[in-house]
Amino acid sequence: MAKEIKELTSRADDYSQWYNDLVIKADLAESSAVRGCMVIKPYGYAIWEKIQAELDKMFKETGHQNAYFPLLNGSGLIVDPDAKLEEELIVRPTSETIIWNTYKGWIQSYRDLPILVNQWANVVRWEMRTRLFLRTAEFLWQEGHTAHATREEAIEEAEKMLHVYADFAENFMAVPVLRGVKSPNERFAGAIETYCIEAMMQDGKALQAGTSHFLGQNFAKAFDVTFVNKENQQDYVWATSWGVSTRLMGALIMTHSDDNGLVLPPNLAPFQVVIVPIYKNEEQLNAISEKVKEITAKLKALGITVKYDNNDTKKPGWKFAEYELKGVPVRLAMGARDLENGTVEVARRDTLTKETIAVDGVELYISKLLKEIQEI
Repeated sequence: MAKEIKELTSRADDYSQWYNDLVIKADLAESSAVRGCMVIKPYGYAIWEKIQAELDKMFKETGHQNAYFPLLNGSGLIVDPDAKLEEELIVRPTSETIIWNTYKGWIQSYRDLPILVNQWANVVRWEMRTRLFLRTAEFLWQEGHTAHATREEAIEEAEKMLHVYADFAENFMAVPVLRGVKSPNERFAGAIETYCIEAMMQDGKALQAGTSHFLGQNFAKAFDVTFVNKENQQDYVWATSWGVSTRLMGALIMTHSDDNGLVLPPNLAPFQVVIVPIYKNEEQLNAISEKVKEITAKLKALGITVKYDNNDTKKPGWKFAEYELKGVPVRLAMGARDLENGTVEVARRDTLTKETIAVDGVELYISKLLKEIQEI
């Protein structure tokens, strides 16, 4: 019965329903009681954390620092619950306004520039039709907001961040993307130029996976953010903003997955290897567990993340189907006969192929295999 519940609509029959089925049945996310909002479940959030960690590292390598700005645009504190606010408070759809109002106090001279700031945050936007990860009323993202002394520096920054996004998508997520410039009608409001990466999904549709905006001096003029330049003249600051969101989760799912479930690149898998014991009695389980302990230690020493599933409430067949659905890159199975022969069964999630190899040196074999899977 459990296996039937986990079955997915096929991509050929209904691509949209296949996607929705997969997000829910692989325990990535679910709709919440709040209209248009989602609950990201632990397995889904573990993938987002890996996305976040790698991007954060890449941002810091390019000189950016993290900060945090208020969720609410406006001012005033609610002291008396019956009192009315002097000013309306608005939940941010994006943070340009509060950030540029703040930058006004940070910038006086060219010596204060550039400011290279990023924040990890949530934003809220009204959406008529929502889909988990792809389009929700509230979503998680990062938004970079930088300030520069010259037009050339700001354009260089906007283009640099576009390439950071593309490099991340292609080399970490294994998602091919096209880099380009949005048409005037599609630009971000207030931008002079909007650069983007677009990922091609299996149904032939493009998905916007990240944007980087050259804002010119528009926000500086709106908030009167000026500085004394090297020529000792007052000028408006030049700006960029750029962001990616939990929509990347949708891109990941729709790029790699199949009718059996998720197919996760090893870089993004919450655990890269799962080991399932096959046994008839407690004595066999104890013997297998001792050998698995050795294998696990060797894998972890190579930086490979491992889960040993010796839960006795689920049969091996159920576990195989479950980890296939969840996209775990490599599955190892070990039974009593494997223990006697010094072997282990290795199954690849991407090709759905299996082979039996010697336990001795299995950690080196798995390490090489994970690199191969990541690069395909």
